[in-house]
This record gives sequence, structure tokens and C-alpha cells, in this order.
Amino acid sequence: MILKLLSYNIRFGGLRREARLAEVINAASPDLVVFQEAITPSVIATLANATNMSTWGAVKNRSSGFMSRIEISHYAWHYAEGSKHSFLEIVPAGTDARVFGLHLSARFSKWDERKRTREIRSLLKAVAVHQKGVHLLVGDFNTLAPGELLNVQRMPAWIRALVWLSGRDIQRETIQVLIDAGYVDGYRLLHKEKGYTFPVWDPHLRLDYVFLPQHSASRIKSCEVIADANTLTASDHFPLIAEVDLS
Repeated sequence: MILKLLSYNIRFGGLRREARLAEVINAASPDLVVFQEAITPSVIATLANATNMSTWGAVKNRSSGFMSRIEISHYAWHYAEGSKHSFLEIVPAGTDARVFGLHLSARFSKWDERKRTREIRSLLKAVAVHQKGVHLLVGDFNTLAPGELLNVQRMPAWIRALVWLSGRDIQRETIQVLIDAGYVDGYRLLHKEKGYTFPVWDPHLRLDYVFLPQHSASRIKSCEVIADANTLTASDHFPLIAEVDLS
């Protein structure tokens, strides 16, 4: 089974942008959509209806949500200790695979990066029982991978001030924790291109990721940023779409 998976931060719940979001999603034609900032369930219900998705899940003021064209045998939200947002566990029917949707804390400073590092360590501990099986970590990580170039001057003044106060650079600990734990960056595995996903009006940050365990790396067949005219007005993030073999 090849799963076509879309990860999408829809900004502030997506309210009053449902038609534009549906247009983006219909054009991508995914099997499963994992949302961040899906804080308004009625929006997700509207999107599911507009995109012919048979199953959806969202809870008011919880960031992670989903909708699916394929049958889902199980889904649940879990809180990892110390996390700002719950993470979402999704099990496609007929498989032992799991998709974990997450949205880590935002803002750029060494203090916030330390918080994200604690969050990802806690999440890895929570999903440890599945680490030998096929699973994906998907979503808005709100951080940069080691080695990613950053032009701080393109960031808002208040973020530049935070960066300066916390050491004049953006620390890259969160993604390094994942790499050290044996995970691979699906996009970077297949591409050398920058792959920026934020913000759509001046793309210069890659904040959205799909991670797989090293033993499952060959299962990712494609991973692309959708950056086109439709996505420019639907949200502040470009969506990320991946094809993964769950056989």
C-alpha cells in the first residue's frame, strides 16, 4: 500500500479560508491529511466534505487534526510530558503502520529550542513501543535542521532580537535529537533543494518535516513542497506531500 500523505499547517484554524484550502488539497489528491492549527473542528468537517474525505478528526483548540480518504482503524490524541500540543496517532486500516502528527512549540530562541528538544524527547519516549515498526513523524516542527542556512535579516525585528539575545544564532538541537535516535529526514533524503515551507510570502525557513526510522528509509518514494499560486493565499505555510510504502 502506497500512502499519499499531506502535512499542512492551516494557520489559526483555517476559518474563512476553507474554499482555498480545499482547492489546494483537491489538487494534491492525498489519501490522508495531517493538519496543524486545526483548532476549529467545523473547518475540518467542511474540508472533509469538500474533498470527499470519509473520516476526519479534530478537537477544539487542539492543534493536530486529520482527514482521510482511506479507512482508519484507530486514532487518538496523546500528551507527551512537557509538550504544548498533544500529538495525534493515526493507524491506517489493514496495516501495522502508524502516522504521528505533531506541532512543536513556536518562536526562535535558544530557550524555545530547548523546550522543543524536551518535547521531542518526550514524544520519542511515548512512541518507543513502535520504533521497530513502520511509523512516520509528520508536522510543523518549528525548528531548523543542522546545516540549514538562515538569513536572519529576513526575519521580523522581534525575532531578530530574540535570536541576538539568545546567542546570535538559531540552535538546531531538536532535529539532531531525531537524527541521533535513528530517524531520517524524508525530504532531505530525496532532495538537495532548500525545500522552504514558511512563510509563503517570503519563503526562507523549512519548518515542516516527514521523519522515518532509518530501517524504513527506503519506504519513502517521494516528498515535495507544494508551492504554487493556490497555496499563496490558503495559509502561511506551504504543505508537504509524501508517498510512503506501508506494505
